[in-house]
Amino acid sequence: MDVAANRSARKWSFPELVGRVLWALARVVFAWSPRPLWGWRCLLLRLFGARIGHGVHIYPSVRITIPWNLTVGDQTAIGDRAILYALGPITLAERVTVSQGAHLCAGTHDHRDPTMPLLKPPIVVDRDSWICADAFVGPGVRVGSRAIIGARCVVMKDVEPGSIMIGNPAKLLHRREEGDDVENA
Repeated sequence: MDVAANRSARKWSFPELVGRVLWALARVVFAWSPRPLWGWRCLLLRLFGARIGHGVHIYPSVRITIPWNLTVGDQTAIGDRAILYALGPITLAERVTVSQGAHLCAGTHDHRDPTMPLLKPPIVVDRDSWICADAFVGPGVRVGSRAIIGARCVVMKDVEPGSIMIGNPAKLLHRREEGDDVENA
């Protein structure tokens, strides 16, 4: 493996590098904003190219790597200390909840290639889904609508709509019926 060649390979364009530096500076303002200033944080993310819907709540301790790779639908909430490692696109549809400490990782390396090039597979979380506390969603995963990824669950494959997943690796616990909602549980 040619480690030197991999390290010297350009993985980011100059505008991306500049954007990442500017976001790192703006992140201080994002992180220090008082908790109820949801609109301020959404505005700041929009200024950096994120597509943010209405009624979105993003907590100040959320870590977002590259905001221009982020799309967040209406009435979605992203909880304390969640990590959105958006090297590739991360799309959260309407009414998605990402609980505290959850980690969505849209970046990896191709281990089959000796130079281990960076890959940026997208993550999509469909409407009305819930990523519970400390769960991990890996690169290239689609979480179907109304699915629940249980606390500390590790999901590395697509999740069918209405599935309730638990464990590491993730296993199906139950399927939600169409009439089931979190409010009625």
